[in-house]
Amino acid sequence: MNYVFSDKVSGLQASAIREILKFCAFPDVISFAAGNPAPEAFPTKVLAELSDSVMQTDPILALQYNITEGYTPLRDALKSWMGSRHCFEAGADDLIITSGAQQANELACKVLCNEGDTLICESPSFIGSLNAFRSYHVNLVGVEMEEDGIRLDLLEQALKDAKKAKLIYLIPNFQNPTGRTMSWEKRKAVYALAQKYNAVILEDNPYGDLRFAGADIPAIKTDTDGRVIYTGTFSKILAPGLRVGYVSAAEPIIQKIIVCKQVADVHTNIWAQVLCERFLATQNIEQHLAGLQKIYRHKCNLMLEGMEQHFSRKITWTKPEGGLFIWATLPQGSDMMGFCKRAVSEYKIAVVPGTAFSIRENDPSDSFRLNFSTPTDEQIVRGIEILGNMTRELLDK
Repeated sequence: MNYVFSDKVSGLQASAIREILKFCAFPDVISFAAGNPAPEAFPTKVLAELSDSVMQTDPILALQYNITEGYTPLRDALKSWMGSRHCFEAGADDLIITSGAQQANELACKVLCNEGDTLICESPSFIGSLNAFRSYHVNLVGVEMEEDGIRLDLLEQALKDAKKAKLIYLIPNFQNPTGRTMSWEKRKAVYALAQKYNAVILEDNPYGDLRFAGADIPAIKTDTDGRVIYTGTFSKILAPGLRVGYVSAAEPIIQKIIVCKQVADVHTNIWAQVLCERFLATQNIEQHLAGLQKIYRHKCNLMLEGMEQHFSRKITWTKPEGGLFIWATLPQGSDMMGFCKRAVSEYKIAVVPGTAFSIRENDPSDSFRLNFSTPTDEQIVRGIEILGNMTRELLDK
């Protein structure tokens, strides 16, 4: 049978990440291609105890339907936590629990953008959100980045040129895929441009709590005119399998998101929501986060030290202050896809080609993404040495 797919999905393609990950199933491949938290970062014992307690004392709560907005005690806890970080304004904002932060980003696009509206984002950017946006047939416009975030001159030009610029999608902290962090000066300037051109900012912050170097930078969502939608998640601080994210935004935006979520999945997994709330209520969250930061500081430094020792001097790379990723760049005009395919097929090292994060899917890239959170210390040391030998063989002839 010939299947005729809808216009919304017919152009969507499997990401290059998934193609590379196929090789990761082989036991002799060292994968730097994943985007997963470190397995040792999961608080498995605490979550097991909390789950057992819930099922023993209030199983119906965890097994019955619940409201679309989310488990009320969890929402209240998040409102308080977000409020302390100036990401929730009582009396103006509301908050909804979502099935991970990606659903939050997808719903934000759904409630604000019509087909043909312009959505501006950093270039490169997170493939999951890009595909969600593409499914709504928006006009995706990518803006080049600098070391401290999106280029302001190009952002303003994009806002000037755009037809109906509705959203500016940003990952300010330890951006996926580059690991870069937007400076406070640039965050304020981006907000001023959003005001000037009447656009809404979608601030995606899945990695902000994983800062292991440098000073914290306030969120863009310190606004008072409801111009910023802030999305967060428990995926990187507890476990991604829980699929618990959240959105803090102006109350009218949240009300529309609630209606859209009702027809999508009714509500987020209530058992997982209860676990997240009980974790916040019973554990020292700052101490827990400090433990995560220690893990990722060690792993990132281990990878950076190996790259400094083994990589060709013709390759450059970012030095993130948090998150999960390093962005490495080959000399201009290199065959990056060939490099990534050869790395995994001949050298048994998997990395993600930069084209996976391109705004236009056929745009070239000279970069590739490395993940330091998932592999073991031994895999990082060995894998970076092998990859470094490959870079020198190819580039230092």
